[in-house]
Amino acid sequence: MSPRRMLAAAAVLALVTACAPSTSDKPATMPEHATTAPSADASPELAAALGKARAATAKYVADLGAAEADGYHIITKMMPGMGYHYLNPAVTGFDVTRPAILVYVKDGTDWQLGALEWVWPEQPGTPPLDGATYGSFDAACHYQDGTFVPAAAEKDCAKASDGGSPFTFWHPTLVTMHVWLWFHNPAGLFHGTNPLVSTSVDHPSRFEQRTG
Repeated sequence: MSPRRMLAAAAVLALVTACAPSTSDKPATMPEHATTAPSADASPELAAALGKARAATAKYVADLGAAEADGYHIITKMMPGMGYHYLNPAVTGFDVTRPAILVYVKDGTDWQLGALEWVWPEQPGTPPLDGATYGSFDAACHYQDGTFVPAAAEKDCAKASDGGSPFTFWHPTLVTMHVWLWFHNPAGLFHGTNPLVSTSVDHPSRFEQRTG
């Protein structure tokens, strides 16, 4: 097993030992970007936590290379209503300043950070962020190029994807929490999918980055 595969597998094991998925959301169509601010009635605790998350992840907003240099590796290609998912195998547990997964959208050669994401084997007893809601990611085999294939057990994973990319890791069904901190989500800060992320194209017509 390669060092990268070992790291990925170790990360998943750590994530699923940390500590019922909600129904999946329906995506729609998309145009522009702006940060998702907490609502006016957001708690001071949530606002403070989001401020910490924003400060910690600002360097990744338009710089996928910086994320990759810090250990994030692709685990999914474009997922409609979400984007491309990048996992950092070294991140375990919940730390608002260190998301386990960064979710990007793409416009040509430009990458834009959209959401931060954390995962658990089951829904946390206490929400890690005030007002948090959850989604789910079915058990799946993952491959080095970001391809993933649903599978109930690791023994069902092929050694390579149909395109020839090597197997990296498998995970059981996970509970997910998205935080759309860097890409406006009219469906809500914690909604699993974003109607502004197109179901048919990778990107909005243009990015309007706003970090304030």
